[in-house]
Amino acid sequence: MIKKILVVLLVIVAGFSYAQEGTSSPYSYYGIGLQKFKGTVENRSMGGLSFLTDSIHINLQNPSAYGDLKLTAYTLGATYNSLKLNSQNGSSSTDNATLDYLAVAIPAGKFGFGFGVVPVNAVGYQLKSEQADGSETRFSGTGGLNRVFLAAGVQINKNLNVGLDLHYNFGNIQNKVLRTRSDILFSTREINDSDLSGFSMSLGVTYRTMLTDKLELTTSIVSSPSFALTSENDRTLSSVVVNSSGGETLIESQDVEVENRDLDLPAEFKFGAGIGAPKNWYVGGEYSYVDAENFENRSFTQEGVTYDNASKFKLGGYYIPNYRSLTSYLNRIVYRAGVRYDETGLTIDDNAINEFGISFGVGLPVGRLFSNLNIGFEYGQRGTKDAGLIREDFMNLSLSLSLNDKWFRQIKFN
Repeated sequence: MIKKILVVLLVIVAGFSYAQEGTSSPYSYYGIGLQKFKGTVENRSMGGLSFLTDSIHINLQNPSAYGDLKLTAYTLGATYNSLKLNSQNGSSSTDNATLDYLAVAIPAGKFGFGFGVVPVNAVGYQLKSEQADGSETRFSGTGGLNRVFLAAGVQINKNLNVGLDLHYNFGNIQNKVLRTRSDILFSTREINDSDLSGFSMSLGVTYRTMLTDKLELTTSIVSSPSFALTSENDRTLSSVVVNSSGGETLIESQDVEVENRDLDLPAEFKFGAGIGAPKNWYVGGEYSYVDAENFENRSFTQEGVTYDNASKFKLGGYYIPNYRSLTSYLNRIVYRAGVRYDETGLTIDDNAINEFGISFGVGLPVGRLFSNLNIGFEYGQRGTKDAGLIREDFMNLSLSLSLNDKWFRQIKFN
């Protein structure tokens, strides 16, 4: 068991270097980047519902779920994203692949705990603005914010679970602006670099009760208070020569002093409820409120940009024909589907940047225990073409492995 724990820790530590994978969305230019989905493929395939719990899957969004675990669980998820950018001037396409999470959860009776790493926000964009006088400005950005977490949940009684999730958030974001004029040999480059760090936490409560012999009602509350995120900022101004292939040769540079800032990680409150027959079918809905109006930019001004309080709406569920079937593999597959509408809180030139997504997926049993391969697909839209902005059409293909084992076996002597 100790060897297994050490191996898992090494895998998670190694995964930190990959969790900074970004995005290709121009909207990641704003704030601290585009918010990533911080749940599993199983949750994402049901519109993002965060309150469903069971005895074999890790729930990264609700810490009270750890109290229901009966088997040790390892999970890893990744997503391939295809993005189409639509504007009044035409369209373009891009794609990327990201590692979404690495996590382990361990049960101990009515108590369970877990740890892992999850990307929180991602930055990755390349934009160009051309003027009539032949001048050109290129904007680019990379990096993101990650989170390592330690969570625990306990089953108070057969109906009530509570849990606590502690986070350490860390990352780096770099924004670059390159200005070029045809009548001037040297181009001007400005690089803003921010190292981000800070602690946060979430509290979760889940209550379940049987309405009839077969129907179960589940309700859930998750609260994440607002915490400060420290941004240590640096700025460098340089003169460079840009060659025909886009390469940059440094001529001279100077560091510009900019103040460090404490940013507001917005508070979030989530309430969910659903009804279903356990291990057969389930339908639920969830509402989230995000207190984002006090968010501020890191070290440079973004004109025409404001942040507002936001709401998120999710609806989804699953269906299992017969999880005990010995003769039909198809009957043991978990079929999932959902829909969501998210207000991001970002407003550009009086246009709210919102998201819509529809998703579905399957959970395929593998191995001798309860391990499974989860496949999810999501199609959605973000933003608008109004006021010269960009509407994004995106497709996400997500894969995850949820592996189970039995630790802390009781030794018996005959």
